[in-house]
Amino acid sequence: MPVSNAEFRDAMARLGAAVNVVTTDGAAGRAGLTVSAVCSVTDDPPTLLVCLNRASRSNAAFKANGVLCVNTLAADCRALSDAFAGKGALSSEDRFAMGRWTTLATGAPVLADASVVSFDCRVAEVLEKGTHSVFFAEIQAIRQGGPGGALIWYGRGYHPVGHGADAA
Repeated sequence: MPVSNAEFRDAMARLGAAVNVVTTDGAAGRAGLTVSAVCSVTDDPPTLLVCLNRASRSNAAFKANGVLCVNTLAADCRALSDAFAGKGALSSEDRFAMGRWTTLATGAPVLADASVVSFDCRVAEVLEKGTHSVFFAEIQAIRQGGPGGALIWYGRGYHPVGHGADAA
């Protein structure tokens, strides 16, 4: 008997994941959203897998721009995560106004002061699977943040982890 969508979602709520704001910029415009479905693929070449919902307004911009940056959020960035997840119905401009942004190699927005680490990437391949687009993103540059803790999503809620996480 196949696993139901509800059963799968309940089980995935038990799999903790880093909270990331994934961004892009280019001819199709600047866009960003909160994503927890990110993982390493290989170190040769350094590549991440990033899953974006196909129904997202931003999906087409990521595909057209061909670049993205995975900004792993610091422990005290719940409001930024919520904004890029669509809570509060903020415009893209208002979401980006909540942080300080810079760029590295690709031109994708890099969170300057609220990320644990940022991976600046070129999209190497996109596969469509069910409700999501699976981006294979080759890392062009990395910016490591300060020594503070990170924000994870577990049990359908935020949790700070790591050094300095108690302050969150």
